[in-house]
Amino acid sequence: MRDGEMTSLERTEAALSLTEADRVPLILNLTMHGARETGLSIREYYSDPANVVLGQERLRKRYGGDIMTGFCYGAAEAEAFGGETIFFDDGPPNAGAPPIRDIESLEAPDPATSPALLRMLTTTRILADRYGDTVPIAGVAISPFSLPVMQLGFGRYLDLLLAEDPLFWRLMEVNREFCITWASLQIEAGATAIVYFDPVSSPTIIPPELARKTGLAIAKEIIREIPGPVAYHLASGRALPIAKDLIGSGAVAVGVSALESLADLKEAFKGEIAIIGNLDGVSMHRWSMDTATQKVREAIEMAAPGGGFILSDNHGEIPWQVQDPVIRAIADAADLYGRYPVP
Repeated sequence: MRDGEMTSLERTEAALSLTEADRVPLILNLTMHGARETGLSIREYYSDPANVVLGQERLRKRYGGDIMTGFCYGAAEAEAFGGETIFFDDGPPNAGAPPIRDIESLEAPDPATSPALLRMLTTTRILADRYGDTVPIAGVAISPFSLPVMQLGFGRYLDLLLAEDPLFWRLMEVNREFCITWASLQIEAGATAIVYFDPVSSPTIIPPELARKTGLAIAKEIIREIPGPVAYHLASGRALPIAKDLIGSGAVAVGVSALESLADLKEAFKGEIAIIGNLDGVSMHRWSMDTATQKVREAIEMAAPGGGFILSDNHGEIPWQVQDPVIRAIADAADLYGRYPVP
């Protein structure tokens, strides 16, 4: 550590407090890449918390980065409701067939009894015990409003939402209980903060006026009950049309999209809430090292001055296809250009 250099925890807390740290915090959302580091298939890697802990340790040693996480894959939450997960050799695990047929008699499962979620809790606890004093440990919870895409399937869920079916609110009640319990368990296990993924509330998917009556209103209630800081993440979805709603949600940060200008996003959220983003994960696997360096430099110059900015990808997970030279170039450029004061 250089003289006067903050710990990752101090650096991230400064950004979330909307102040300048020693440098711009960097989040490298390398979840699957831990399998590559440990020489395991993605399925094998996620089967044991010890693997994920080792992967997170090796990734941080290789690239740096200011956050570690016990998160593995989003479909694990659907597993808790009886769903299955489909694993791939070169990409994130996906949810299988929608597990919910009967909403009326549906009950919220206990996350601690789901093997996949229990493994994430164990990983979070180990990482927090080892590194929590100096490194933020991120937990993840999918919003009650976005989880039904896996629970019901996108088409059935949109039909339920748009028809104003009373069963929609019944499902939200169940998911609300599950989300708060799951997020709280992660905080108890040592997570520093919860990333609340809610892409369906983005105007990329539904109109803002509908989101304000449903997903955004639900989020405001949920965030109030989670016993720790929450970052609101739209998972590549646009944020500008609902900026005021996100500011009023109670979240300390918002994950923003590469589809919107980072300068516009900084202006919309400046002095109100920190922004996380917005390197384009979709095109990242095609970047050269020079392109990666330039993208990082541009993002820092647009959003870092004055603080309140955390550099990351725009989706919350860097694709498997992004290789070592590009990841290393991102990390090196963040260190080179992210030192405060940033021009």
